[in-house]
Amino acid sequence: MAQLQDEGARTDLLNRLKRAEGQLRGIQRMIESGESCMDIASQMAAVRKALDSAYVRMTVCFMQQELTQRLGMTEQQTPVLEGMLDDMQTLLAKVR
Repeated sequence: MAQLQDEGARTDLLNRLKRAEGQLRGIQRMIESGESCMDIASQMAAVRKALDSAYVRMTVCFMQQELTQRLGMTEQQTPVLEGMLDDMQTLLAKVR
């Protein structure tokens, strides 16, 4: 399987995962301090959404990279692909 070659996409993805990691640590502290199950569940849902969002972003970046390379797209053609993939990312975000 190919790797993400876009440095900006990798940085964005890593930042998203670091935020989710921080949220998970916060949940651990909530459990240790005896917070309510409803509050903990709310934070767990937020982490799941953050991870889902990171997954969709990674998938769209990978699709853009692979389609551009495999179809031999020129720089003039890539904005059309980017627009379509942005729309797809927006649609996929609504599924969660």
